[in-house]
Amino acid sequence: MKTVLITGSHGMVGRNIVEFEKSKNYTLLTPKSSELNLLDRKSVDDYIKLHNPDIVIHCAGIVGGIQANMSNPVRFLVDNTQMGLNLIMGAKEAGVKYLMNMSSSCMYPRAAKNPLSEELILKGELEPTNEGYAIAKITATRLCEYISREDATYSYKTVIPCNLYGRYDKFDPKHSHMLPAVIKKIDEAKKSNHKTLDIWGDGEARREFMYAEDLADFVYYALENFENMPQNINVGLGHDYTINEYYKAIAEVVGYDGEFVHDLSKPVGMKQKLIDDTKLQKFGWHYKTSLSDGIKKTYEYYLKEVVNG
Repeated sequence: MKTVLITGSHGMVGRNIVEFEKSKNYTLLTPKSSELNLLDRKSVDDYIKLHNPDIVIHCAGIVGGIQANMSNPVRFLVDNTQMGLNLIMGAKEAGVKYLMNMSSSCMYPRAAKNPLSEELILKGELEPTNEGYAIAKITATRLCEYISREDATYSYKTVIPCNLYGRYDKFDPKHSHMLPAVIKKIDEAKKSNHKTLDIWGDGEARREFMYAEDLADFVYYALENFENMPQNINVGLGHDYTINEYYKAIAEVVGYDGEFVHDLSKPVGMKQKLIDDTKLQKFGWHYKTSLSDGIKKTYEYYLKEVVNG
């Protein structure tokens, strides 16, 4: 039974991986930041030496939506870069042969043609609203490429998920991504009997959101087929929806029948961010959860654990 170190195991992505049914086939190391401080290289080296994992899955990171990225660009750049460098180099120098680096589709150029293929990294200017985070993710992704290129006995590969949502998500509007923030917003509007609700921008920007448990499913599929996985691979739906469509779908689940009003003064980020799933299809994996089912499960989690937790 292989030993897998999962950083960020207490965040949304990490917890979904840890709790997924196939986790029982592995011995999982799920340290808290007090046990493994990724900002401290010595802490990383000591932990890896003590526990000797066969595989590392790097999910840890400082994450947030547009507001958080715009308010804290220094932290998003510095902390995420430092964590990636410390962990990846710490694993390499300890002789860990397999590493799965969890990246983000935000590292694709803002003006790139959609769908976004893996070859577009560093082919254009980044989206300014999350540039610091994107630079950190690009650094870790390139480092994994370089390590694998220099020494083929090291298999350090990067997974590039589309936007995610689901159980263990953050629902604070100042720190969360769009979909959980909208679930909270629409639920509160319904309870307060608000007749109108604002949408940032014209609502025509398109986004691809995948249920986080599906990413966990992919991770275990990838662990079982790691040699055949591409160096960098997009993981998502391969199709997207407008912001307006997400608001409508969430309103249907929540039972809100008010009117939406567009606030054209607010930033909206990239007009579209759809991953190219060509390599994903060839690799043989497909998402399982529909948008309506994912929203229902996430709303149930929100009501049970966040509102009444």
